[in-house]
Amino acid sequence: MAARGLRNNNPGNIRLGSTRFQGEIKGTDKSFRTFSSAGYGYRALIKTLQTYQDKYHLMTIRGMIGRWAPGNENNTAAYVATVSKKSGYGRDQSVSMHDRVVALRIAAAISEVENGKAANSGDLMNGWELL
Repeated sequence: MAARGLRNNNPGNIRLGSTRFQGEIKGTDKSFRTFSSAGYGYRALIKTLQTYQDKYHLMTIRGMIGRWAPGNENNTAAYVATVSKKSGYGRDQSVSMHDRVVALRIAAAISEVENGKAANSGDLMNGWELL
């Protein structure tokens, strides 16, 4: 069976909340959002990280992942290390989620951590184009 994030077209495993995202549909998962396509799921992932930067000034992988995957639910240090390694950006390197290359590399790394398999590059690019 596919990982939960892939079944829900939610490669970042974004939890249900009051804010609605483009492409979000009603799903059967009681905890996590469901999207009409993986592209919309990647759009939501990238959009959330852009908000972390624009609103909360979290400009590093360590800062963004600290909010994305808090220690009460995750091994945040291991998550940061994995995203840093897979994306090629340092944990404390300032990055911009408004830069296509940066956003796609970080989103792909998060998706791989969340789902245990490499991100689909076509779905990633579609997510960026939906912004």
